[in-house]
Amino acid sequence: MNGHLGQTVGYVRVSTTDQNPARQLEAIGTVDRLFAEKISARTTDRPQLQAMLAYVRSGDLVRVKSPDRLARSTTDLLTLVNQLKDKDVQIQFIDQPALNTDSPQGQFMLTILGAVAQLERATIKERQAEGIALAKARGVYDRTPKLSPDQIEQARRRITDGVTKAKVARDLGVSRQTLYTALAGQGRYHRPRPHRRVPLTPTADPKSQHA
Repeated sequence: MNGHLGQTVGYVRVSTTDQNPARQLEAIGTVDRLFAEKISARTTDRPQLQAMLAYVRSGDLVRVKSPDRLARSTTDLLTLVNQLKDKDVQIQFIDQPALNTDSPQGQFMLTILGAVAQLERATIKERQAEGIALAKARGVYDRTPKLSPDQIEQARRRITDGVTKAKVARDLGVSRQTLYTALAGQGRYHRPRPHRRVPLTPTADPKSQHA
């Protein structure tokens, strides 16, 4: 492992309240700051995960027992790893050191994973295009958003941290125009504001007013 100048930060996650994080804590060892939570990895919008991402600074090292503690899907994992790399923060997976970003081998493996994820996205897009064509032919095409609210919020945070919109769009597997539309809340991403009823002000009785 290469040396680092910053803090060593640990992240621990268990899915349910009856699971014990002791094995993860033992695996990551002594750290300067620990972020732990009991929550599913269904989304990356987790309180302690987001707190960790906001806390780390250039030169820090994040320790996680295994990739599945950080994210459930390859796409989410790569997005989080890229967020850390954008901040010049290295990540170390105790159970799978081949993915550590502080080594040439780890960077190579993550590049391979990125290529696989890109191929998966391309395959999904191809299947979606075929499905859309069939749906249009049947007259049942529904233009559903490509980005979820969680992904849009994550994109906002990365852009605020200084990541270019082009890179964010590329990591999400969408065009820049799709990202711009989602961030602006336009088109299929437009959410009408609920109508607010303004209470009527009682009209004063002219007879009660002084002449």
